[in-house]
Amino acid sequence: MLETRIVESLTDVDRGQWMSLFPDEPEGYDYLVAVEQAGLRGFRWRYLMVFDADRIVAAAPAFLTEYPLETTLAGGGRRLAESLQKLAPGLLTLRLACLGSPCCEVAQMGFAPDLEPAARDAATRALLDAFDAEAQRQRCGLLGLKDVARPATTRWARVAEAAGYRAISGLPTAVLDIDFPDSETYLAGLSPGTRKDMRRKLKTRDSIRIEVRGDIGDEIDAVMPLYVQTRARAEMTLEELTPEFFIGVGRQMPGRAVYVLYYQGNDLLAVNLLIQDAGILLDKFFCMDAARGRPLNLYFLSWFTNVELCLARGLYRYQAGQAAYLNKVRLGSRLEPTANYFRHRNILVNGALRLAAPLFGAGPMEREAA
Repeated sequence: MLETRIVESLTDVDRGQWMSLFPDEPEGYDYLVAVEQAGLRGFRWRYLMVFDADRIVAAAPAFLTEYPLETTLAGGGRRLAESLQKLAPGLLTLRLACLGSPCCEVAQMGFAPDLEPAARDAATRALLDAFDAEAQRQRCGLLGLKDVARPATTRWARVAEAAGYRAISGLPTAVLDIDFPDSETYLAGLSPGTRKDMRRKLKTRDSIRIEVRGDIGDEIDAVMPLYVQTRARAEMTLEELTPEFFIGVGRQMPGRAVYVLYYQGNDLLAVNLLIQDAGILLDKFFCMDAARGRPLNLYFLSWFTNVELCLARGLYRYQAGQAAYLNKVRLGSRLEPTANYFRHRNILVNGALRLAAPLFGAGPMEREAA
């Protein structure tokens, strides 16, 4: 018989058992611990597990927060929400319980490898029931599942929609398959115009010093202003990262966290936090001084640097995250779709949110590079 348990710290969970459910997940146990210990303001963490006897057969991280709806709206929807917020402060801030993590690319729902499809569906229902009960205990009216990627969307569609959740499109993930032997072959596979443009942009490399390292503690005072500036340019944000996050990821994940720093002289102009694991290079955050970095084409230089890192380290996939889709597609990426699911306990609020669902998010091709 399946039994569910919920803990508030992942350090209370056996690392080996958790990792066995997520064998190919770059943002695994150690990354989630780094997030938990980063002191992100306004978040409380939960870790849901389904046990069969003494063995964890399914698990998922989750979080609780106060959710201002306008932070993940764009365009006209955001302007409308901001106007309503001025008229009635707090009206659009809801207490949210969400499966997933605000700091992960996609929702993580892991299963024991030997679990049969029917058993996975049963474990999924058990996870969702436990999540619903915890959300009720914490008086969260809004429930969500954040950035569910394929093929998991099929299972969650069956279970979550049956439980009253509404699906809306999420932000896709940009992926570049490293199926070429060297950077010249990569450039040759781009369109003639993009190839010419990239060669021109890469000429700035001679004026930039690039450092690849596994710890960033000595530069954190220079890194945080770059992050603050980059976050201010973002259309949609939920979490605000801390120095402890940027330092903690490297120290919690030695050999797997990679920082690439871009200097002009002694001035740090940009930093890129990457995670390398399971044959994947995951681009987490690129933070840049826009006034000085854009004329030097640092975004494009960082892209090419990361492609070269993949080649040098024998990685097969560069996962470039959820922003700047126009440039990423132009540079050879494909977009992998995600879906979000939500429902509200109050039937009237739930109905209003369903009507407003088309306002959430923006078309993936509308986002430009930082």
